[in-house]
Amino acid sequence: MTRLRVGAGVALWLSLAVVGAAGAVACADAPENSPGPAASDGVFTNDDIAVMDAILAQAFEEHAHNLQVEGRGTVVRVLADDEDGSRHQRFVLRLGSGQTLLIAHNIDLAPRINSLRVRDTVAFYGEYEWNEEGGTIHWTHIDPDGEHVAGWLRHRNRVYR
Repeated sequence: MTRLRVGAGVALWLSLAVVGAAGAVACADAPENSPGPAASDGVFTNDDIAVMDAILAQAFEEHAHNLQVEGRGTVVRVLADDEDGSRHQRFVLRLGSGQTLLIAHNIDLAPRINSLRVRDTVAFYGEYEWNEEGGTIHWTHIDPDGEHVAGWLRHRNRVYR
């Protein structure tokens, strides 16, 4: 079982969904076909964002993986698509905390964000995987086999699943 500490010593056990301010969520081992806790589709308060950033900072510190997370950041770099295997649109977000995340959005299963530019804001719901640069978010789409929690990206009030 993985444990995250957020804020002033609050422990979050990842075997359960953990809900912070008005819906900020980190969960692992989500049930199959679960729609996930991300009913907001990327509409957050500042308190939500602070909690989500703290969860992601702790996930980075503890080298977490397979962690279903929700958050929002600013695009700092748009990368070339990954064409190896399933095609992925890739870009880097900077969270309010300063942490960076690589977003790997499967464009064989979900629409590409064609209008994406540096300085744009993107909200996300997907699976966190640790890496030395801050982490990667993937599974930002619906699983056609229905075996993984459905994720999404939100850009300019449009949700991409």
